[in-house]
Amino acid sequence: MNILHTIASMDAKAGGPTTCTFDLATGLNALGCRTDILTIASGNRATSSIQAPFIKTVPFDAKTPLQISRHCRHFLQQNQQYDLYHTNGLWLDINHATCAAARKFRKPCVLSSHGMLYPRALERSFWRKKLILSLGHRNDIASATCLHATCQKEMEFIRTFGYKGPIAVIPNPTPPVKWIDTIIENHSLKRIGFLGRLHPVKKADKLIKAWKQLGNKVADAELILMGEGTPEYEKYLKGLAAECKYGHITFHGFVNGKAKFQELANLKVLCLVSDFENFGMTVTEALSVGTPVIANTTTPWKDLNTHHCGWWINATVDNIAITIEKALHLSDKEIDSMSIRGKRLVSDKYAADKVAEMMATLYKWLLGECSKPEFVYE
Repeated sequence: MNILHTIASMDAKAGGPTTCTFDLATGLNALGCRTDILTIASGNRATSSIQAPFIKTVPFDAKTPLQISRHCRHFLQQNQQYDLYHTNGLWLDINHATCAAARKFRKPCVLSSHGMLYPRALERSFWRKKLILSLGHRNDIASATCLHATCQKEMEFIRTFGYKGPIAVIPNPTPPVKWIDTIIENHSLKRIGFLGRLHPVKKADKLIKAWKQLGNKVADAELILMGEGTPEYEKYLKGLAAECKYGHITFHGFVNGKAKFQELANLKVLCLVSDFENFGMTVTEALSVGTPVIANTTTPWKDLNTHHCGWWINATVDNIAITIEKALHLSDKEIDSMSIRGKRLVSDKYAADKVAEMMATLYKWLLGECSKPEFVYE
């Protein structure tokens, strides 16, 4: 079968949906499920894009507020060999054009909303999204053959939005770490980490405030923030960090590839304290190199408690401080046990090859080649 994924950007710094789409397509192709990705070149020449033979990049022409791309639409009209279409994200013309092409050619269409139908996500730019829905995007969602959710909570919000068709609950893939044999794990260091966009919704400020609250209890520890944000927000975070009298707080900027995994492997624990997170790829990335994770209960990471490889907490400043203190006082033996359990969780449930097999099975079902999978809810 021939599958076409579409996504607005494959920029290296574009975030979770880009990484997930690439990793999924890589896994599907490895299974023999021929999968291409259609995307639009970046309008920023300083931004690098992920490259692969199966990525079909059209020239950038998405200059209007709705990012309408004639090149994207032309590709969809001229390349009709695909058996199934799978679009990633909402609100942009590439998503609408993909759904329209699937309807025109009478092919199945899967839509991965990537958390964009969560109430908090819908509240952002509410009036713009309401207008976009009225311009055909609501019909795109309603008429999609199947929606893809990464967790049960996302499925619930998709139902609340009003979608009545099948929903496949399939987690995001975690690819094997290419450099796993060269990465040296050291979880005995008193280093607490944050990895992600430096954006208000990620709540790195709460982490810094918790660090300040701990005072001399973190005098010999280090808080590392990895990621980039707007100059204004980074300035705000660095101002908060300057108020902390004890411990070290360092900003490492954007990290990727082997450097990212080596940084994760040198942490005692990683913190994901976002107000909202659909999945949180940094969690599986950290667990894959044996680093326990502290995650907010507003993220879908109850597995951290269930599998005893981290802490799933109501991430108030007080609770973050209490949990960091607890983590810093764990023995090396206790951390090693959590590390083993975290790696096992990723291997058993979130490994890219297993996720790709689930998605390939979904495609076969939608094409009438097998019975309904157990992870599809109607």
